[in-house]
Amino acid sequence: MTLERFESEYLIIGSGIAGLNLALQMAESGKVNVISKTNLDETNTNYAQGGIATVTTESDSFESHINDTLMAGADLCHKDAVEVMVSEGPDRINDLIDWGVNFSRSKESSDYELAREGGHSVSRIFHVKDFTGAEIQKVLLERANEHPNIQLFEDYYAIDLITDHHVLGNLQAAFNICFGAYVFSKNDRKVHVFRSGYTILATGGGSRVFQYSTNPETSTGDGVAMAYRAGVRIANMEFVQFHPTALYEPGHRLFLISEALRGYGGIIKNLDGEAFVKKYDSRGELAPRDIVSRAIDSEMKKRREDHVWLDMTHLDHNKVRQRFPKIYEYCLKEINVDISKDPIPVVPAAHYLCGGIMTSLNGQTSMQNLFACGETAHTGVHGANRLASNSLLEALVFSYRISEKLKTKLKRNFDDVLIPEWDETGVLNMDEWFLIKHNLKQIQSLMWNYVGIVRSKQTLERAFRRIKLIYEETENYYQRTKISSELLELRNMAAIAYMIILSALRRNESRGCHYMKDYPESMDRFLKDTII
Repeated sequence: MTLERFESEYLIIGSGIAGLNLALQMAESGKVNVISKTNLDETNTNYAQGGIATVTTESDSFESHINDTLMAGADLCHKDAVEVMVSEGPDRINDLIDWGVNFSRSKESSDYELAREGGHSVSRIFHVKDFTGAEIQKVLLERANEHPNIQLFEDYYAIDLITDHHVLGNLQAAFNICFGAYVFSKNDRKVHVFRSGYTILATGGGSRVFQYSTNPETSTGDGVAMAYRAGVRIANMEFVQFHPTALYEPGHRLFLISEALRGYGGIIKNLDGEAFVKKYDSRGELAPRDIVSRAIDSEMKKRREDHVWLDMTHLDHNKVRQRFPKIYEYCLKEINVDISKDPIPVVPAAHYLCGGIMTSLNGQTSMQNLFACGETAHTGVHGANRLASNSLLEALVFSYRISEKLKTKLKRNFDDVLIPEWDETGVLNMDEWFLIKHNLKQIQSLMWNYVGIVRSKQTLERAFRRIKLIYEETENYYQRTKISSELLELRNMAAIAYMIILSALRRNESRGCHYMKDYPESMDRFLKDTII
C-alpha cells in the first residue's frame, strides 16, 4: 500500500517560538509544513514564565547585555553570536508586538514594565505577567493557523532525517544532504515521507532525561538525537542548566517558579529561615542560575533538608499577587500556599540544554539543507550557562536569520532523488517491551543521581557504563520492532543521555553548569567547545 506523502519547500519540526516564528517569516516564500509530536501548543515556549531580555531603554546598552551574557556563560560564549542576538533583539521584539503580543505595561505610565532576573545588571526583560511564553505561543499559533501557505500537523512524530543513506537514484549528487524526514503519525500509526527542499529542526530541549525537570513530557531531545544519528555535529552537551527554583511538590510534576520572583525581591532561605545564597556569591539571589542552584544543592546536602524556601512575604502582598497571578493561583490551588503570605518550598531541577546541534550564525548545520534553531541548536550564545530570559530571544533572532538566509537560496525539490517508503517489517514483542520500557525510569534516575548539579569522574564513568548498555539495548530493540511513540521517545532519550555523559567525561574542569568535585577549577585548555 502506498502511503500519503507530504511535500513542501520548507519542513519545520517543532511548533514552539522558533518553529512558528520561522514558519511565519517563510510563508510568503513557499509552502511550509510544521509538525508537532503532540498538541501544537505543548512546547517549552508555552511553559516559559519569565520573558524576553532585550535592550530598549537609555539606561541600558547593547554592551551591558553582551557583558552580562558573556559573564553568565563562563567565558565559553561565542562573542559574535552574542553580539548578533543582542543587537537584533529589539527588532524581533517589535515583530511580536506587531503580531499582537501585549507585553505588560507599568500602571504609572504607558511604558513597558521591564523586569530584572539573575545575572542581569539592569531591568530589561519584556514579559506578560508570569505567563509570557503562553501568550506568545497563542499569538503565533493563531497567525500560523490563518496563513494559507502553512500546514500544521499535530501528533506527527519525526523519526529520522532522510539523508543519502536512505535515498535511491543519483547518490553522487546527494552526499550529506537532508531531504526531509520520516514521520510517524499517531493517528493512523503509519510512517509517512515528508519531503522538503529545506528542513529545520526546532524541537526544543531534552531535560526530561533527568528524573526531576521543569520541562513538559515532550522535551526528550528528539531533534538533537535525530541529527546525531545522521552524523551532524553536536556541541557542549555537558552543559545542562538546572533551574534553582522548581516547586517542591512530592508526587506531582515539577512546576517552575520563575526567576522573576527573585528579580522582584524574593529571598532564598533554609528551613530555619536563614538567607544563605550570599555566602556562596556576593550577588545573592541575582547571581546566575548555575551558582544559585549549586548553593541550594550544597545547603540541602549539608543540612540534610529536602527543599529550601523562596520567601516573598516581606513584599507588598497585593503587588505580588498581581505580578505573578499564574504562580499564585497554582500554589494556592495545588499545595494551599499563598505566595504573598507563605514561603514557597522549592528545589533545583533540570531546565535547559545549553548545547545542541552546531549551527552557523544563519542556522546552517554541518549537513546541507538542514538548519536548526531554538533550544535544539548550539549557536554559541549561551556558553557554559544560559543567562535568564535569553532563550526566547535567541529563538526569535536565529529563526529570523534562517528565514533571511533561506530567502536567498534556490528552491529545491530533488525530483531526481527517489525516497523509498518506510520498511515496516518487524515484530512487536510485547513481553520484551515491558522490560525495555523500564529503561526510561533507569535513564532518568541515573542521570539525576550521577550526572546532576555536582558530578565527579567516578560517578560519570559509572553512569556511562550503564547508559551505554541501555542505549545499545534500546537501539537493538528498535531495529527489529514496529514503531510506537513510546519507543521513539525512549530511543531519543537514551541517545541524549549518552551524549551528555560522553561530553561531560571530556571536560576535566568545572565551568558554568558543569561542576566536577574532583576538578573544581576552570582551566584555559578547556576554553573550547566539546564537539561530537
